Formats: sequence, structure tokens, C-alpha cells
Amino acid sequence: MIRPFGESALLVELDGPQRAQAVAATLAADPIVGVIEVVPALRSVLVEIDPGRSASEVLEGIEARLAAVAEHAPEGRRRTIPVVYGGDHGPDLDEVAALCGLTPRGVIELHAASELRVLFDGFAPGFAYLGELPAELRVPRLATPRVRTPAGSVAIVDAMSGIYPAELPGGWRVIGRTPLTMFVPRRDPPAYLVAGDLVRFRPVQESDWAAHAGIADDWG
Repeated sequence: MIRPFGESALLVELDGPQRAQAVAATLAADPIVGVIEVVPALRSVLVEIDPGRSASEVLEGIEARLAAVAEHAPEGRRRTIPVVYGGDHGPDLDEVAALCGLTPRGVIELHAASELRVLFDGFAPGFAYLGELPAELRVPRLATPRVRTPAGSVAIVDAMSGIYPAELPGGWRVIGRTPLTMFVPRRDPPAYLVAGDLVRFRPVQESDWAAHAGIADDWG
């Protein structure tokens, strides 16, 4: 389904993140005249239109692309995120372990063994929603959200994991923290993780924090 979204955008509603990313990739690779931005979400793609162009012409172009686009998104870049789990960096790790019927080490091993896909970016600039987590790791949100969650916090809730790109409020359960910088406005792209990227987490020691801190070499 395609429907108007405000005065100068269309919302393409789809059946899942793979399809949304495939449609967004097609529109980005071969732009339709009049489209100025394409933003994939979990089950939709927002298509922003030049206010001076006809929405009906853009709609026809999108419908033609939908008929031909692949069912699955192209494979994205592979990213490895170093994480210090537990302690001050992962204040919710023990509670997550208790909720899941696992040891803290078991939570870490399952989280680090999972290859997760960036489903979409949202909530805050550079915040990537990663999924899907194994069923054994699915926990609810905190009953009371934190007013401040430190930048780099690695958290989980339900079927997703995420990394806070800045100090932000939030209700996800924090199990660790990465020293990597996740969002830099002046870079292209400004977010280290973008839709379609494949992500693995790698446990590191707190003594190795400085060695991994800052901007990753493979940003672009």
C-alpha cells in the first residue's frame, strides 16, 4: 500500500524489513525524478518528494519499481562492535540473565554469537535497531526508563538490540557498552550503522577500552 504522508511525502507500507530495505535500495540506486530522500523503516519506506513535483508521477514510478524489485535486500556491510559487558558498563546484565534463566556469561555468549541486521535507524540520529535476537534473550523494557543512558551503551529489548549513539533517556536493558563512536554529523554517512548492515558484537576487556575508542577505520 502507498499512501500520502504529509504534503510532500509518500509512505510505502510493506511486509517486513527485508522488503523495505530492498525497495529503499532500488529507489536509491536508480532515483525517480522528484524524489529527494528515501528512508527505510521496519515495515515501510518513507519517500520524500520535491514540493515542486507531482506526487502522482512519483507514485507511478514507485508502483513500477515495486513490481520489479527483489524480495530480499542486498547484503550490507559487515560490522564488528567491541563491547565491554557487565559491571558499570552493563548495569542490567545480571537482571537480564535472571529473566532469561541464564548466567551472565550465557547472555554474553548468546548476544555475541548472534549476527544481527540493522533493520532501520530511528529514535535518535545514529540509533540502529538490530534484529532479531534469539528467543532466549528476549526481555521487556525497564519498568522505569533511565533519564540518562551513556553513549555507546549496548542494550536489548524484545527481539532487538541497539547501541545508544549519545547520552539519551531510554528504557532498554543495558548489558554492555562499546567505546566506538556511533554517530558523527560531519561524516558521510553520519551513522556508523545503516540499514542492511550485518553486525556482530565482540566481547573485550575494560583494559582494552582505549585501544578501540573513537571512530572506526571502516566507517565509509
